[in-house]
Amino acid sequence: MQNKTLQYYGAALIAMFFWSFSFVWFKVAYIAYEPMTVILIRLSLSAVIMFAVAKLIRKLQPIKREDIGWMILLSFFEPFLYFMGESYGLKYVSSTVAAVIVATIPLFTPIAAWYFHKEKLSWSNFIGLLISFMGVSLVVFDSSFGLDASPLGVALEFIAVLSTIGYAIILKKLTGDYNGYTIIGYQNLFGVFMFLPFWLIFESSLTFQTPFNQEAFMAIVKLAIFASILAFIFFTYSIRHIGINKSSMFINIIPVFVAILAFFILGDRLNLQKMIGIGIVIAGLFLAQLKRKKRKNGKYPVFQA
Repeated sequence: MQNKTLQYYGAALIAMFFWSFSFVWFKVAYIAYEPMTVILIRLSLSAVIMFAVAKLIRKLQPIKREDIGWMILLSFFEPFLYFMGESYGLKYVSSTVAAVIVATIPLFTPIAAWYFHKEKLSWSNFIGLLISFMGVSLVVFDSSFGLDASPLGVALEFIAVLSTIGYAIILKKLTGDYNGYTIIGYQNLFGVFMFLPFWLIFESSLTFQTPFNQEAFMAIVKLAIFASILAFIFFTYSIRHIGINKSSMFINIIPVFVAILAFFILGDRLNLQKMIGIGIVIAGLFLAQLKRKKRKNGKYPVFQA
């Protein structure tokens, strides 16, 4: 059972690692292509790959008529609304600012999870979340704790935050009847049709005039495979087994991954403050996963993951 629990937590951690890369890949893709073009290519690739794989391994399930509306609403929250907020937000704020805003998701998710699914959050979970968020702040802010960011960019990133919470609530409902391959395949397919009219109106002519850029296009391919397919498979698996709250808590580690990736890939500086922040985030995440459990004699409470 302990191994299974580690497996569920590991799945959430891997999902966050892949999503952390997306902050870097988006910036690379923007070298040549506009946000909606990046999203449309990404979703189209991921939908084709997901349906092909699901069909090949016989994991594709038919959608029940009564669940079509829920599946469309799922796709509206993510990828449509989330990508609208995140992608355009990244044009106005840095990756690190976007990452810290995304890290607020676990602070809001428990309220929605309690209201819709009656999931409980213990005091140790709540304190762990606050500690983890303090660590995130050390990672993304400078030594003077100044933050100079576009209000529009911040607002757009918070739209992404709210859409992620809505997505997680509906995803929890659908995971009882459908596997991850089916959910991800259809959410990306519906997402393509939601973005297509906007792309045709605002970006199609510009896209056809843009010369092919191999580096930018490969970044989109990576977004499709790792961020739109594998990350969602692992996250869906985690939510199915440990719930919305515990899975979403790992979102706080995304800014940590972003800082580390920026150090190795972009050459950004990883100073002592950031390293301390990383340690605090990890400690907070560990505390957030603890739950109180009484010994058999009822005298000494212990904490278990």
